Amino acid sequence: MLQPDLAEKIVKEVRKLIGEEIIVVNTDGHIIAGTNRERVGAFHEGALITSQNRKKLIITEKEIPQLKGVKPGINLPILFQNEVIGVIGITGDPETITPFGEIIRKMTELLISENYYAEQFDWHSRTIETFVMEWLQTKEPSPELVDKARTLSINLELDRTAAIIEFDKRNYPLSRDFWSSILKSFSQSKHDVTARSGNERIILLIDSSATVHPTTIKKRLNHFLQFLKNTFGISAYAGVGQKGEGNLIRHSYEQAERALKIARSKREIIFDEELMLEMITEELRPEVKSAYIQRTIGSILSESELLETLTELFKQNHSLKNTAQSLHIHINTLHYRLKKVEDMTHLNPSKIHDLLCLYLAILFLEEQPMLKK
Repeated sequence: MLQPDLAEKIVKEVRKLIGEEIIVVNTDGHIIAGTNRERVGAFHEGALITSQNRKKLIITEKEIPQLKGVKPGINLPILFQNEVIGVIGITGDPETITPFGEIIRKMTELLISENYYAEQFDWHSRTIETFVMEWLQTKEPSPELVDKARTLSINLELDRTAAIIEFDKRNYPLSRDFWSSILKSFSQSKHDVTARSGNERIILLIDSSATVHPTTIKKRLNHFLQFLKNTFGISAYAGVGQKGEGNLIRHSYEQAERALKIARSKREIIFDEELMLEMITEELRPEVKSAYIQRTIGSILSESELLETLTELFKQNHSLKNTAQSLHIHINTLHYRLKKVEDMTHLNPSKIHDLLCLYLAILFLEEQPMLKK
């Protein structure tokens, strides 16, 4: 439990309180860290006695010849869960350093406790993440997966709704404290499963065994995203799948991924059941969309004015009056531009078929702005 790297951390922190020589010794009596690196690896008989007796040991000048590898000072047992896991020694005049002893021992034990629970969190977080990814990829839960679920107290049979929260890109990794806080913040039901996915995503498998309306889920997600923004300054968005059986949760997760693609561009919460045209367009490969753009509006890609006009026309739901007002142009100028679009693309914005073709082209172009000339 008391490994050299943790012992080094203890020495570094204790040194902030006292300027004397400090050593950390394992229960076998060997020094594993210290301010004097020449003593690391050496045997310390005083620390071994301290470990065995579970009591503080003060060493004065007269005890030095009787004990191997010691200096004047104080040795204190380090306890964790009522077991001695090591000894911390402070070299110096016992009368001077003894008053610091109990404070230093408590500080050391606190550092060890924090490290232990941090390691437990890391282990549990990795275990849940691995389990969830395996669950999402399986078509039928294997006996091994069922056993893992039972160990983690996860009910595979409950109906669930999958949601994926994605953070805006950052240039720094998120801390353990951050993950510990957010993974505990969303769940309302003991059956909710919350897992990180890499350093940019959270996967939520929400307990929907009772009737859970999408508006309720959206309210919870909005509150959670606001918490991320206010507490950590992190902007995020989410895609949400439809309610499904626990054994088939991967379908809900696939829907959540599809919704997330739209959420990524709109920077908001998108539910898969809200998608219509996007159900089709999101399945198209980028190269297909690029080819479609060239086939439909390729001739006006260098005409920024015409592209702006078409984009605004769709924003205004094909209202010519509102489009002209928004662009601050005369209605006749708008008619002229739309006629020019028709002449150059051979697609008439007044015809439903052609209008849909133009709409899809502008929609795809927003995903690939580099095609604008």
